[in-house]
Amino acid sequence: MMKQMCCILLCLLRAAHLTKGFIFVNADSLQLLSRPRDVTRRKLGERTGVIKMETVQQDDEALVKLENAGFERSKAVDSAVLGKYSLWRRENENEKADANVRLMRDQMIMARIYSVLAKSRDKLDLYRELLARIKESQRSLGEATADSDLPKSASERAKAMGQVLSKARDQLYDCKEITHRLRSMLQSADEQVRSLKKQSTFLSQLAAKTIPNGIHCLSMRLTIDYYLLSPEKRKFPNSENLEDPDLYHYALFSDNVLAASVVVNSTIVNAKEPEKHVFHLVTDKLNFGAMNMWFLLNPPGDATIHVENVDDFKWLNSSYCPVLKQLESAAMKEYYFKADRQKTLSAGSSNLKYRNPKYLSMLNHLRFYLPQVYPKLNKILFLDDDIVVQKDLTGLWEVDLNGNVNGAVETCGESFHRFDKYLNFSNPNISQNFDPNACGWAYGMNIFDLEEWKKKDITGIYHKWQNMNENRLLWKLGTLPPGLMTFYKLTHPLDKSWHVLGLGYNPTVEHAEIDTAAVIHYNGNMKPWLEIAMTKYRPYWTQYINYEHSYVRGCKISQ
Repeated sequence: MMKQMCCILLCLLRAAHLTKGFIFVNADSLQLLSRPRDVTRRKLGERTGVIKMETVQQDDEALVKLENAGFERSKAVDSAVLGKYSLWRRENENEKADANVRLMRDQMIMARIYSVLAKSRDKLDLYRELLARIKESQRSLGEATADSDLPKSASERAKAMGQVLSKARDQLYDCKEITHRLRSMLQSADEQVRSLKKQSTFLSQLAAKTIPNGIHCLSMRLTIDYYLLSPEKRKFPNSENLEDPDLYHYALFSDNVLAASVVVNSTIVNAKEPEKHVFHLVTDKLNFGAMNMWFLLNPPGDATIHVENVDDFKWLNSSYCPVLKQLESAAMKEYYFKADRQKTLSAGSSNLKYRNPKYLSMLNHLRFYLPQVYPKLNKILFLDDDIVVQKDLTGLWEVDLNGNVNGAVETCGESFHRFDKYLNFSNPNISQNFDPNACGWAYGMNIFDLEEWKKKDITGIYHKWQNMNENRLLWKLGTLPPGLMTFYKLTHPLDKSWHVLGLGYNPTVEHAEIDTAAVIHYNGNMKPWLEIAMTKYRPYWTQYINYEHSYVRGCKISQ
């Protein structure tokens, strides 16, 4: 039983995915856990080369045989046996590209255990020898992930390690003590995994909040040049199209010049009649000059574009907008800027997302005021700035919303992305008004019927729920939860090919699904303009940037 416990703990250690300094355990090293027993051996079969065992006490003796066979493999590490990965499953006895790497890591685990035992039993010579072999193995392994990365001396060092482990086993073997040590290592590994996950989450969220130097440079240079222009050169053509309800109107709210350029460029490139498309771009005061200058220098062909500053919407004030009113309160400032500040990366990871600037920006909440911003339009297509358009989108204006206000792609599967993921159903205001299994949908590409919006007073519904959530008891953050509540039973599901999501967090999105999508969305932290973007999805975005543009090249923005 103790021997089996050792094996189980080693398997669990293999399952603990650690980064620096920890090791995946190879089944070949299980030989190091047991003392050789006196068992009857038969001669090796000439045809099979496999050790045959006596049938008396078959299960126990079979385990012992396999352990001893593994031990012999360790001592003869430079032989072809190193290519074998598993003693326990015959179908896995194939040559592996990382067999030597795995074996050396396994040896280091056992060497660490035996070094502790040697020191505790005052066998200092053996202790020092084990430490020396560990250092040698560490130097040989380095950052190697395959046998081809190992130096030529690695094989000899692994063989030497096997020999000193054999000596250690003869002098120190104690299955109960080894089991205890392995259990401790497993617990430590588990704690390290949790800590590293928290740190990874924190750093990912931190990276998602940052503006790359190149984009910041681009915005600053464009801003300077814009304000050097005379007023008459700051105007866009085709202003008469801005309120024409017979054209195709887009709402894009962004403070990222490069991202906004990709949205506009990709839409125009794939449009059948570009002259009928009108882009209403709203940004903040800091980026207003840059956004104007970019599209003055790079007009979207025959399409119409207009840039506005959200700070110029004087009607959007704290007496009218609940979010602005709440942001002015001392409690909200405490929550976003001061409360629960943690001193460590891992401890602060759960709180950082609540202080993301996008949740404080009115650009993020402006989507709930579309009829106020565009009072003369009947329909408008709302686009996020982290999307790429791949097909003509005019078909969306022809979709019958059946009296609904919002046309969106649903995101729920069998048990995820439903209302209970976003809303606090322990609160009676939520549980009495919404179905926890109702299907969620995505912001990022939404066709809105502004006539129905006005009839159903959508902005008023939003204000009602936002006022009730002043203490964040209904939902925690963001615009999707209040969106789900505001457009509850007022959302028409669009075909999923209109909007494919997940390119900013999900590495399993298939290229075939992406290639057939009208819009692809980099929702998540791994935005395509960040270094943490997923490489395989980034080309869909970068193809719409002219990296030879003088401003882009001057700010050292590269693919």
